[in-house]
Amino acid sequence: MSATGDANIGFIGLGAMGRGMAANLAKRLSGDSKIYVYDVVDGLMDDLHSEHPDTVRKSTSAKEVSEISDIIFTMVPEGSHVRDVYLSTPHGICAADISNKVLVDCSTIDIATCLAVRDYIATNFPSARFYDAPVSGGTIGADNGQLSFFLGCGENDPTLPHLQGILANMGQKIIPCGGPTLGLAAKLAHNYLGGIIFIAGSEAMNLGMRAGLDARVLANVFSAGAAQSTIMDRFNPVPGVLRDAPSSNNYVPGFKIQLHCKDFGLAIDMAKEVGSRLALGDAGLQTFKGASGDPRCKDLDSSAVYRYLGGVEDWPGRFI
Repeated sequence: MSATGDANIGFIGLGAMGRGMAANLAKRLSGDSKIYVYDVVDGLMDDLHSEHPDTVRKSTSAKEVSEISDIIFTMVPEGSHVRDVYLSTPHGICAADISNKVLVDCSTIDIATCLAVRDYIATNFPSARFYDAPVSGGTIGADNGQLSFFLGCGENDPTLPHLQGILANMGQKIIPCGGPTLGLAAKLAHNYLGGIIFIAGSEAMNLGMRAGLDARVLANVFSAGAAQSTIMDRFNPVPGVLRDAPSSNNYVPGFKIQLHCKDFGLAIDMAKEVGSRLALGDAGLQTFKGASGDPRCKDLDSSAVYRYLGGVEDWPGRFI
């Protein structure tokens, strides 16, 4: 599916998430469209170009991407990277004339940075349109084109149909969240809840297994009862319960636990700003910080918090 016409698309940031997203765009572009990519790691651009030589073009900077492209996507790890990509001179996006262009940041960052970038663009390039559009679905969703996008605009935004057509090449659900920065607010609330479920699910699995329950039986109980959740159904943290879950492949690939820790912390910061009480916030953040610094869990998927909490991993030999 594609609704890009003959527009040129820019994509900046080809890391764990961005690479799969850009690859799906490259596969599904229509007409004479091209995708212009940039990453600080040159080899990532080479790999994507070699896979899609007719569609993907390498660029030398974020500025060059912006000069050539009609719509520009960014997907980088943190707010500091977003500031650098958009506002640095002389090589950032805003070093180019981005008048009348559409810019979509898919990173999960702090709302203050998002506002700073948006305000700079609105002041200096009033005809340009900037959107926050963080995603959910992890690297598996990025690779398979099954992401969910939380879009910082209202349902009546005139650019929304165009954005939906392009985003549909990378995801299955595009949810307008109401206005600027509300996509980020939705994503931070979402990742806070997801983090709590990973922790609570890990504890509950370990609790039942140590009481004698087969992990597969326990997973079925949770799925059938009121405690059902997509996280436990698709990303169960116990190795061997779900063949395709990161936990069954030594917790790779997936959403790195350090990044989930970062998002969890951003959610707590947002709660302080808006006056929302988080009863489990501090305990959850300390758990993710501990797991992020544990060499048994660092750089692994968020579900590795199960390992950090002392979860039973060698359970298959205990049950018939």
